[in-house]
Amino acid sequence: MHTLDVITKKRDGGELSREEIEFFIRGYTEGSIPDYQASAWLMALFLQGMTDRETHDLTMAMAHSGDTLDLSDLTRSTEGGQKLLVVDKHSTGGVGDKVSLMLAPLVAACGVPMAKMTGRGLGFTGGTIDKLESIPGYRTDLSVEAFKAQVEDIGVVLTGQTADLAPADRKLYELRDVTATVESIPLIVSSIMSKKLASGADAIVLDVKVGNGAFMTTMEEAEALAHGLVRLGEQAGRQVVALISDMNQPLGWAVGNALEVREAISALHESGPRDFREHVLTVAAEMLQLSGRARDPNEALTLALDKLSSGAAWRTFRAMVEAQSGDVSAIDDPENLPQASLVEPVPAPRSGYLEGIDAAEVGLAVVDLGGGREEKGQPIDHSVGVVVHHKVGDLVQKGTPLFTVHANDEGRLEKARERVLAAHTFSDGPVQPLPLFYRRIVE
Repeated sequence: MHTLDVITKKRDGGELSREEIEFFIRGYTEGSIPDYQASAWLMALFLQGMTDRETHDLTMAMAHSGDTLDLSDLTRSTEGGQKLLVVDKHSTGGVGDKVSLMLAPLVAACGVPMAKMTGRGLGFTGGTIDKLESIPGYRTDLSVEAFKAQVEDIGVVLTGQTADLAPADRKLYELRDVTATVESIPLIVSSIMSKKLASGADAIVLDVKVGNGAFMTTMEEAEALAHGLVRLGEQAGRQVVALISDMNQPLGWAVGNALEVREAISALHESGPRDFREHVLTVAAEMLQLSGRARDPNEALTLALDKLSSGAAWRTFRAMVEAQSGDVSAIDDPENLPQASLVEPVPAPRSGYLEGIDAAEVGLAVVDLGGGREEKGQPIDHSVGVVVHHKVGDLVQKGTPLFTVHANDEGRLEKARERVLAAHTFSDGPVQPLPLFYRRIVE
């Protein structure tokens, strides 16, 4: 079997066999297939698409390209003796999506093991690992042994994907980010589910974003992705729920790594933006029900609110940061997190109702500021970003702050200012606020 033949076959619209897919994934993982050929293969997949069978075979090949985790020994019991499932969560990527930072310690504080390996930014969307690395010293490279030990000890871990867990996905994920091959449903499905299958969770809640700040810009695309994810998870013997959520504006206010950590800390102290808090509580309630910790949505929500108001979720977050060698003084006083040297509030150019915010443009502005990557392996500036001050439907007065840019370079600040300003549109008449969620999908 030859690499060029596999690339050519898919380029010309052919359907790859399981053996051809496994050959390519094995070769790329081992290094015998270089980045330039993998880039060509990804583009062929992107342009020609994949059948359900090809997507399944790609997912399984990536899931088994390295080690797989068995988390059955982390399963806990309720007071009544019921076994709780280990539950994981994944977002398809959005702008201002710092959900895992609050969600993981909240669910863990409710008594459900939260063992999560997460990723870096992809395209204009931020990554949880990049956000966590805003905290000085925070380790995102835990070994499998340390990963499991920490869940046993404090109930929660948020770390990067280990080198030995689905290594094919880790390599392809970085390559997709810089080869314009991100927005492909089969590639997204295989990337997400290969990690989830390899990392050993019993049940998974999937947060599928839709809108101008998501990779799926239409409801049709989002539903196709959600059904594909749920179907593949069920085939692999996992309990899966997908929630389709809005991404036609940033989630919360802050977009940018350290800024989003600050916002998550505020939310854990029952402050911060309402939409972010409600989003996290909705996903947490789904996870608590899937795990068996709660019988229905009301019981799940009551439990989550109690752990939030009592400070248990914050204490769990703090314990996680400390366990992963993070500087807890930087979260006890977020002024110690990285800060940009230039902070400029930008006034609204007119009065009116906020009709729209192009979230992708806000995300790209943060990339322009240095808060995201344009090349594989590029370092990022954790301090920069944008804070929006209004939501769609708000009445805005001319001259009041519309958003604030955090930058370390005058030229980049000016470029971001113009880009984010153009991303805001206004209406003379009232505008309906956007919903947080649209659909709940199960098989």
